[in-house]
Amino acid sequence: MAVFTAVSLDDARAWIAQFPLGEARAVRGIASGIENSNFFLTTDAGEYVLTIFENLSFEQLPFYLELMKHLADRGILVPAPVPNHEGKLCVPLHGKPAAIVSKLAGESQLAPQPVHCAAVGTMLAKMHLAGREFPLQQPNLRGLDWLNETAPKVLPHLDRDRAELLKAEMHFQNAFYSSGLHHALPRGPVHADLFRNNVMFVGERLTGFFDFYFAGVDTWLFDLAVTVNDWCVDLATGVLDAARVRALTDAYAAVVPFTIAEQEAWQPMLRAAALRFWMSRLYDYYLPREAEILTPHDPTHFERILRERIAVPAPHLI
Repeated sequence: MAVFTAVSLDDARAWIAQFPLGEARAVRGIASGIENSNFFLTTDAGEYVLTIFENLSFEQLPFYLELMKHLADRGILVPAPVPNHEGKLCVPLHGKPAAIVSKLAGESQLAPQPVHCAAVGTMLAKMHLAGREFPLQQPNLRGLDWLNETAPKVLPHLDRDRAELLKAEMHFQNAFYSSGLHHALPRGPVHADLFRNNVMFVGERLTGFFDFYFAGVDTWLFDLAVTVNDWCVDLATGVLDAARVRALTDAYAAVVPFTIAEQEAWQPMLRAAALRFWMSRLYDYYLPREAEILTPHDPTHFERILRERIAVPAPHLI
């Protein structure tokens, strides 16, 4: 959510005229993240979030926006995309795809306790169930194919120890993804990026998931592993907090019980989730794009998590 494409108040006023939201009153760039240009937009109708998509195409965006609408229509707490007067959810701004969605109440819980993790686990399971009827298909664009394409680009930038870790884990994950165990896992639309800063709370009440622009069809277990690797870790060490893991996974299982395959695949999937974000942070760190506001993430955080998941078994799912 860095700002790659600037938007002035005059720009916003001209663009917002095609929506049933009145006049734009204020626009402010959001500095966190590194994928799209995001802005808080105040209109006569209230507070919204404007996103200009820097990498996704007009052809790709219906999956994300229609998924959010599908989930919102079924009671899942997510931002609702706003259609323009012609019913379109995605329209150009400065020649790039752009959309506007409702702004969630509350703030991110950056020091989660078990009660917050349980709320996330419950809503994640409900989201997975609600997504089963979603008709559009798109793979997780940061899945195994992307990992295999990206690894050769970052390897030249790594010292010998980190390069060996990356190559060894890529070998392990390619074998895991081609196994019968992985093919047996339940699948459907997943968020794939459900970090602490992508969930809103008012006190202990979860008010919504947002930033669905890494979503795709993948295993539900991958989505859960991504979530646990962020919500349930000590940020300084990458060590899992057993109480938070138990709260999140038990709450999930109360809605969607785990299959035997999911229980058996839990350890390698936690490693897969750690690898995915170590790889993306390595790529963004060594091969950055220019932005007006840019907040790069430290790749060593997910390197620590990956090493920890390899060395120490996580709590079992049940």
